[in-house]
Amino acid sequence: MPLNSEKSGAQAGVLQPHSDAPVVREGHDPRPSGGRSPLARTARADPLRTLGRVLVWAFVSFNLLVFAFLILSSFKTTTDIFRAPWGIPSSLNLANWTNAWNESGFARATLNTAGLALGASFCTLAVSAPAAYVLSRIRTRSAGPLSVFFALGLGIPAQVTVIPLFEMMSKAGLVNSLLGLFIIYTATHVPFTVFLLTGFMRTLPREIEEAAAIDGASPFRSFWQVMLPLARSGLVTVLILNIISMWNETLLGIVFLQTVEKYTVSLALLNFLSSMQFSGADYGGLFAGVCILVLPMLALYLWLWRRIIEGITLGAGK
Repeated sequence: MPLNSEKSGAQAGVLQPHSDAPVVREGHDPRPSGGRSPLARTARADPLRTLGRVLVWAFVSFNLLVFAFLILSSFKTTTDIFRAPWGIPSSLNLANWTNAWNESGFARATLNTAGLALGASFCTLAVSAPAAYVLSRIRTRSAGPLSVFFALGLGIPAQVTVIPLFEMMSKAGLVNSLLGLFIIYTATHVPFTVFLLTGFMRTLPREIEEAAAIDGASPFRSFWQVMLPLARSGLVTVLILNIISMWNETLLGIVFLQTVEKYTVSLALLNFLSSMQFSGADYGGLFAGVCILVLPMLALYLWLWRRIIEGITLGAGK
């Protein structure tokens, strides 16, 4: 019996160092350096997290209130808007939407804007996707400067380029032309598109591309049939962001479009606002025009918001 007890004690002594339970020595503080336990640091961070949530929800609530006021006011008369700004309209005054759509030129402006935004966005994507693919794959000294060259385009304000662009487009006979504005939209959105797609394509695995090359695929075929389907989330993200940006653009439209027949939605809204000074206040029609400008892009974002966030998140990986 003594031998067995000594053997068991020896086995216990051998197994003791391999135990998962931490060994706490006398006088040793098991807490991390700094003397604060993780629970204490979490409890200290909770007030900041709560404050952040309160600020976010306050901002969201403010935007929802503004949106509700916009929708309600678009169905009211001007008198009802000033009498009860937050009141629910007794009847839906659809005449505001009809006047804004037909008489104020929003129908024609919407078609112009949709054609410009969709066409220029797809053209920008067709130009930027191959450039981003090459920049994400080449390993030469020129790759870094070229990427910086495209990124510099993001830091140039549009106001700085207006005068040189106007002089250049006037010499080409493209002022007051939707084609000229189409070219400008495409050129000004290329830096952002290349920058975002380059970061996204760097996250794509090289092994699939190498396997396609081993099977005999050319670089163009690998890009078209292999890499583009994998980059679908990034392509959709940048396409939607460009459409939203071109739909809401105002400065370039004011400078390069001069006739009402070629106005975009934002210019039609400004024209309607200025005409109210002479024809009388029609705030119901004005709010209906704002809804025509806002609702299509809001519906597009609500439809594809998951894909937008996924593309931006994956593109920020490198």
